[in-house]
Amino acid sequence: MSAKNTLEPDLWLERYGTYLFRYALANLRDERLAEDAVQDCLLAALQAQSSYSGQANERTWLTGILKHKIVDIVRKDSREKPLENVDMENPYGEFDAAFDETGHWGHTLIEWGNPETSLDNRRFWQVFEACLSAMPRRLAQLFMLREVVGAETEKVCKEMEITPTNLWTMLYRSRMSLRQCLERNWAGGEGA
Repeated sequence: MSAKNTLEPDLWLERYGTYLFRYALANLRDERLAEDAVQDCLLAALQAQSSYSGQANERTWLTGILKHKIVDIVRKDSREKPLENVDMENPYGEFDAAFDETGHWGHTLIEWGNPETSLDNRRFWQVFEACLSAMPRRLAQLFMLREVVGAETEKVCKEMEITPTNLWTMLYRSRMSLRQCLERNWAGGEGA
């Protein structure tokens, strides 16, 4: 049986629809955009069936296509919406409270336990998604593109029309925000 014959487009939505939608929703944080991304993904997959080599299973292949559709949507969204207002007098805002007057870490870190165990815990992912949702949309999108989807720095900067320095600053802010939220609601809370 050839690789082309292993594709079953009639079953894609039934088999992978929920997974693809959740993946898109986690990255885009907007149900309408997630639905559009999945629809675009499935349409692109139908059009690209002849190029399917069979080296990856259907779900992996579809997820790869979806990643590109998500990047396209984030790129379009970022060009249509301005950056969130950042107070340039105090760009790190609440993060300053984490440091003392000498610039050193101001409090003891909470013990998170075994990270691999947390990654297998459904409650962790619920808290993670809630923390991501609480972040400014642009920061969450950049974090997901760079850290979860794995897009290259140069590509993210080009698509989001920002400099690498700006990207690293925004990633720092998103990581700090996630860390504080996860410490408050996971590591130091009931989830750990």
